[in-house]
Amino acid sequence: MEVRKGYKQAEFGVIPEEWIECRFEDVMTGFSSGQTPYRAVESYYRGDIPWITSGELNYNVITDTIEKITIEGVRAANLKMIPKGTFLFAITGLEAAGTRGSCAITGIEATTNQSCMALYPIKNVLITPYLYHYYIRYGNELAFRYCQGTKQQSYTGGIAKKLPIIVPNTIEEQITIATALSDTDALISSLEKLIEKKRAIKQGAMQELLKPKEGWEVKNLGEIANVNMGQSPLSEYYNKGGIGLPLIQGNADIENRKTIIRTYTSVVTKKGKIGDTIMSVRAPVGEISKATFDCCLGRGVCAIGYKNEFLFHYLIYFEKSWAKFSTGSTFDSVNSMQVKELEIPIPISNNEQTRIATILSDMDAEITALEQKLAKYKQIKQGMMQELLTGRIRLIDVQ
Repeated sequence: MEVRKGYKQAEFGVIPEEWIECRFEDVMTGFSSGQTPYRAVESYYRGDIPWITSGELNYNVITDTIEKITIEGVRAANLKMIPKGTFLFAITGLEAAGTRGSCAITGIEATTNQSCMALYPIKNVLITPYLYHYYIRYGNELAFRYCQGTKQQSYTGGIAKKLPIIVPNTIEEQITIATALSDTDALISSLEKLIEKKRAIKQGAMQELLKPKEGWEVKNLGEIANVNMGQSPLSEYYNKGGIGLPLIQGNADIENRKTIIRTYTSVVTKKGKIGDTIMSVRAPVGEISKATFDCCLGRGVCAIGYKNEFLFHYLIYFEKSWAKFSTGSTFDSVNSMQVKELEIPIPISNNEQTRIATILSDMDAEITALEQKLAKYKQIKQGMMQELLTGRIRLIDVQ
């Protein structure tokens, strides 16, 4: 592949000619990992000194820890205090997708266990924020290429020193790149917190709006709604080529409370209509979604048809209460009678039902819009990392 003028080929792609491709040991002053104080001495874990484990490295700034230890625990395990602002990455269990590539920066002075490695960049050569974003981008690839072990994939200190890194040759450009990516992280974080807040507000609204009030009555679900229990067609009628109706068998066919298409069936046993509430009746019971298309119902679900969305929201509110109705030694399940006999407190007035459903549906729509915005920001962040960490886009004046 032809490399454009001013650029050169590096291990992870094409980079500016003046950028440095080297090993971690070339730009670090030190590498250190921690230890676990002897668990049998319970008093070691009753202190106030933060102790970080690899499970807490979640592409974040760590400002608190799950466990804290005493000064006696620090001394017994010969632990080193890690300064605030230190880069940490996981060095054991790298075969697991949740751990492979995980890293963090310390927002407090802390100690660590043996599964975390602290890196100390050479001053005026490499800054920690740039290292942090570089590892977020390339940590997975580095683990796949360089970690070792048969049962558990890990880094040793020697391997960590030999890991490749691409470094802009000026601190100014490193700061510019790290700042742009950190600002995007802050935007993503603020949006995640807003979504969490909106979900909590919606939960509170459900508890208030769906609580029985004067003028409500209690009805069995089967009295007020059409309940259609599923029945799976024979497997030979399943068709992935799009012939027949989409088959909804259980939670695997649900995403974000909406039905998704994975498999079609050419023979339809029980049918659900677009707009029906779909409820799982097996393993686990009671999870609620909405049919976004006409579908065939497998035996793991039922369809509930009602004149407005009040029942959809009430059944979401009731979701976790199904456990007390579930039966079965192999699979938790409920039968047709149990579903139809479920007692539903409901406003007598259809207008009140619609008003409650509209409020909750509007809140759902707002949360969905925010989630879509969050997904877009995360996609933009991925693109930014790809462009900025390879120098395809430069944020400084290049002579």
